[in-house]
Amino acid sequence: MAAVTKAEAFLVDLKVEQTRTDAVQAFLKQETLFVELTTADGATGLGYSYTIGTGGTAVLALLRDHLLPRLVGQDSRLVEGIWRDLFASTRATTVGAITSLALAAVDTALWDLKCRRAGEPLWRVAGGSGPRVPLYDTEGGWLHLSTDELVAGAAKSAAAGWGGVKVKVGKPTAREDLERLTAVREAVGPRFDLMVDANQSMTAAEAIRRAKAFEPVDLFWLEEPLPADDVSGHARLAAATSIPIAVGESMYSLAQFRDYLHRGAASIVQVDVARVGGITPWLKVAHLAEAYHVEVCPHFLMELHVSLTAAIPNGRYVEHIPQLRAITTAEMTIEDGHAVAPETPGLGIAWDHDAMDNRRVA
Repeated sequence: MAAVTKAEAFLVDLKVEQTRTDAVQAFLKQETLFVELTTADGATGLGYSYTIGTGGTAVLALLRDHLLPRLVGQDSRLVEGIWRDLFASTRATTVGAITSLALAAVDTALWDLKCRRAGEPLWRVAGGSGPRVPLYDTEGGWLHLSTDELVAGAAKSAAAGWGGVKVKVGKPTAREDLERLTAVREAVGPRFDLMVDANQSMTAAEAIRRAKAFEPVDLFWLEEPLPADDVSGHARLAAATSIPIAVGESMYSLAQFRDYLHRGAASIVQVDVARVGGITPWLKVAHLAEAYHVEVCPHFLMELHVSLTAAIPNGRYVEHIPQLRAITTAEMTIEDGHAVAPETPGLGIAWDHDAMDNRRVA
């Protein structure tokens, strides 16, 4: 009765809710990939994945042409077995973004089914550490914003009781970045967490130089200073600065996280459920980080990551970047500076199916 009888994929384009820029790119739109599964007993599960503007149709083609046909007839309860089968069937394109994004759309649909069958929310089925997770804001920290706008956004978050804010860095000179960060720190005081994100824009030498300049500001972390494949550069940087180094949004496998953790190149793990291939590998990364006494602060996808971060004992922060409001009927609950995991069975996202249908592009 739990066998998959129908598997469909479709693509929805979402405009960004506000202008978002960093040191290397602008976030122009979210290509949102959905997978809907139906089983022999009529149960359904809806999962999703995303890109920030390119590659969505490539992921969709992999799903429709190869992965979804393999799902039909399989027992939807065997989540780990299905993930492994699909991964093994795509050896020629692993490890990489296209395959991981496709696997994530399937895997999150299977977990949605699993939780619905159990009548439980994702955060409890996946571990159940605790329903509330501290929140930090990124929406007020984009690179194009003026110093006054950064200060105003940070002050607003602090007044709301949030734990911190993240500011994008990568201005032409370290002095420009430092002046902006100093203004924010002076506005919010010493007890408020201030994170920065360089979006892989620096060389190892420049990252070490800027980290030294940033140390007096007392940063909570320095995120993605170097290209994600430069493990040795991150290790040298981590050894050269007192600022914790955060990585993970551009990593696509458990083994990549293992290498970073083993070499002491990551102080904060920012695993992204879509980019790592779904909830199944996300939890493995989180528990691997726990073994290294490293906290998890996932990248983006707050509506889903709130439940996963609440599932694990080393979940530290949820990132506030709302992007699904156009296709949902309810927002993530925020109380006293904390994101609250939903109690609804399944992923806990209140999809607006009519709005999704109106935005389908493929």
